[in-house]
Amino acid sequence: MRNSYTVTMPEEPPAFPGLHKELRPGRTSMPGSLVVSTFVGLLLNKTKNSKTVQGLAGLRNLGNTCFMNSILQCLSNTKELRDYCLQNQYMRDLNSNSRMHTALMAEFAKLIQLLWTSSPNEAVSPSEFKTQIQRYAPRFVGYNQQDAQEFLRFLLDGLHSEVNRVLVRPRSNLDNLDHLPDDEKGRQMWRKYQEREDSRIGDLFVGQLKSSLTCSECGYCSTAFDPFWDLSLPIAKKSYSEVTLLDCMRLFTKEDVLDGEEKPTCCRCKTRTRCTKKFSIQRFPKILVLHLKRFSEARIRTSKLTTFISFQLKDLDLREFAAQSCNHAIYNLYAVSNHSGTTMGGHYTAYCKSPVSGEWHTFNDSRVTPMSSSHVRSSDAYLLFYELASPSSRM
Repeated sequence: MRNSYTVTMPEEPPAFPGLHKELRPGRTSMPGSLVVSTFVGLLLNKTKNSKTVQGLAGLRNLGNTCFMNSILQCLSNTKELRDYCLQNQYMRDLNSNSRMHTALMAEFAKLIQLLWTSSPNEAVSPSEFKTQIQRYAPRFVGYNQQDAQEFLRFLLDGLHSEVNRVLVRPRSNLDNLDHLPDDEKGRQMWRKYQEREDSRIGDLFVGQLKSSLTCSECGYCSTAFDPFWDLSLPIAKKSYSEVTLLDCMRLFTKEDVLDGEEKPTCCRCKTRTRCTKKFSIQRFPKILVLHLKRFSEARIRTSKLTTFISFQLKDLDLREFAAQSCNHAIYNLYAVSNHSGTTMGGHYTAYCKSPVSGEWHTFNDSRVTPMSSSHVRSSDAYLLFYELASPSSRM
């Protein structure tokens, strides 16, 4: 909370001290990472058959760090990312050429391991992780309240850079692809992106957005394809019925007119003309993060929209927003980052669905409590985490 205070407490040792350190050579010839992976796997399999569910540890508030705790709990319940950390798969992808020399990814994985090996209702300190994220992004130095979406973007970018499979980026290729059909152009642009940016983090969170610009004078339509880590949705306004998430998606993708000072230069007319612009989704990511734009876009937030937005927990169908024919764009919700309060003083929490038990819990810093799925929707919802449903699960 903005008006909270800092409590300095001694660090508690991890529940399993050997889990996060290099295993000393012994008589066994098993690699250390395999020992850890096997140990964590046995632990998680055991919890599936018991009444005790792991992943329910809280995070201490270090002083206005509720924004960080909320996002960390949402990521902790992202199943494939959790497994990537728990099974130490990230270690084979570590890129020593990154600016932070893999320290951020290592601390993030250590924290995820602590959250999933600590006893329920324990409170884990994220202080070592905070040290690394503020080294990567100095804007998070100190204990001021921060925006959760901005934190998520910086964190995912940092993790991606440290496990980027591309060790040496090729030189930028400025080939003109405008002569290609849109779908082929999109594939080529995606290939060029992955030649430079290719990580397990990106495999999960990155999609591709198509932007179409149509000139009102000559009718020429130019297209651009850009990667995205999340989508920031404007909040639709209705006076006669409730606002739905699909309303916000339709507002985001609706055709806009660019005129006056916003006139772009038409590639064919070679002059500034009135154009229409439209977004559509060329590639849907495995994990889709939807950011509800509740705060004004001014440099200093002056207002917050508290509009209740009805969103689906299951079978969110986004096929109408696809740039091309698509049969695989159905999503299920598994986490929500909430912001309560005002722009002057607010608090972040998280609602997360356990990838092990399927039950929902409220994560409020160090406090973790069970909740009903009927309470997941609220006017505090700020970031929605959706997982792409497998085709077999929708049969």
